[in-house]
Order: sequence, then structure tokens, then C-alpha cells
Amino acid sequence: MVKAIFRIGRKGRAALAIAAAALVASGTDAAAEAPQQRLPFRAGESATYQVKLGGLSIGRGSMAVTGLQTVRGEQVFHTVMTLQGGNALVRVNDRFESWIDTDGLFSRRFHQNQHEARFRRNRTYDFFPEERTFRRENGQTGTLPTSQPLDDLSFIYFARTLPLDPGATYSLPRYFKADGNPVVLQVLRRETIEVPAGRFRTIVVRPVIRTDGMFGEGGRAEVYFSDDEHRIPVMIRTRVPVVGSLSMHLRTFRPGT
Repeated sequence: MVKAIFRIGRKGRAALAIAAAALVASGTDAAAEAPQQRLPFRAGESATYQVKLGGLSIGRGSMAVTGLQTVRGEQVFHTVMTLQGGNALVRVNDRFESWIDTDGLFSRRFHQNQHEARFRRNRTYDFFPEERTFRRENGQTGTLPTSQPLDDLSFIYFARTLPLDPGATYSLPRYFKADGNPVVLQVLRRETIEVPAGRFRTIVVRPVIRTDGMFGEGGRAEVYFSDDEHRIPVMIRTRVPVVGSLSMHLRTFRPGT
């Protein structure tokens, strides 16, 4: 369902965005809080969604930055995305988790547990960026194409740190699987939309990855980010194999504290 999510690129602007979003490591609580204030998201943020198949409401979804944790001694944001629901023909129960390094905004661990109709996948990847390697829960190891890997979920949070000027196109070869690179993020337009949470001015972007899934090339996905400092994913819509036309509509949002 939510298979490969976006990567960004064009060295000049992306480098500025990364620099602005990057967090400065420190041993004090005050220093740990200060970098988060420069990001559009913070620990404790949560959002819930109405999930639709075509025009029919079939379930619920959520996205959250549950808090700050550590992975092998490094501080990370723990982020979670869920999608649940279905009808008599199709059932979906997905959970994605990403542990995003607070200093460099890259992924140190990724978990995906997907159950979509007859499709099932349950995997955990540990990333070792310094060695550019990964290890799965089954012991399988491999090589990362980058020292700053991003996974399906961490790409959403990274994209929120970018300028997202309409007409811009970003490309970044940072997906942790080499054959998925590069992912292109096209900033299409500004648009005002209505969702259960209310009326929002949004920036509409199209993420494209060289694979199947929600953001695959055939899905023609669009993500509507709020046109403000939070860059909330207000709506996501796409076409997914087997499932069909799928969309997520923001119901509630709580900023991090």
C-alpha cells in the first residue's frame, strides 16, 4: 500500500533544505529541543485520517512522531504510519515505522508490516550508514547506495523540510534500495481543499518512484501538504494495484509539544 515514498534532489536547493532542517547533536536537553523548533514536525505530533476507496469510506489511518528514542546509541525520531480498513472484497492492515536520525534526518531502522488482500510482507531493516550496509531481521545483509538512506516513511518527513515551490522538481537518489532511485518530487500547484479536519490551503506534489505501490509511476499519486510551517499531509490520493483508487483525508491533527 504505502510502498516507496519520496526522495529529493537538485543539489543547490536540497542542500539548503537539509542544512536548515539538520539537527545539531548535543548532550543537553535545551540543545536537543532547539533543533526541533526549526523543523515542521516535532516529537509528539499526531494525525488521523479517513481512508476512502473511490468515494466510499472504508477505514482509518494515522501518522505520528511518537517520541525520541535511541538506536545503537544515536537519538532518533520514532515515526509510525498505519492504514486499516476495507470492504467485502479487499482488506488492508498496514503498519510502517521509521527511526529517523535527529542529527542528519536519515533512517537508521525501518519496519514494514503489510497485509493487503492476499499480499503480505513483514520486514525489519537495520541501516548502518557509516558502513553503507543494512541487515534484515532474517540475517540477510546488503549494501546501501547512500550514506544517508531514506525509507518509505522517512521520505514523507524529509519532504516536509523542503521549500516546495510550485513548478520545482526535486530528485534525490537516497532510497535505501538502489533500484528504486531516483525518486522525483514534482511540485504541481497550490490548491484549497476540504477534508474532515476543515478547510486547508495546500501545496500539491507528485512523488514518483521506479517501483510499484502507492507512489509507483503508474499510480499518479498526489500529496497535499498544508501551505504553512507544519507542512501537514492533509490528503494523499493514488491508485494501487488490486485495491484501486485510494485516498487518505485528514480528520484530526495535534502538533508536537
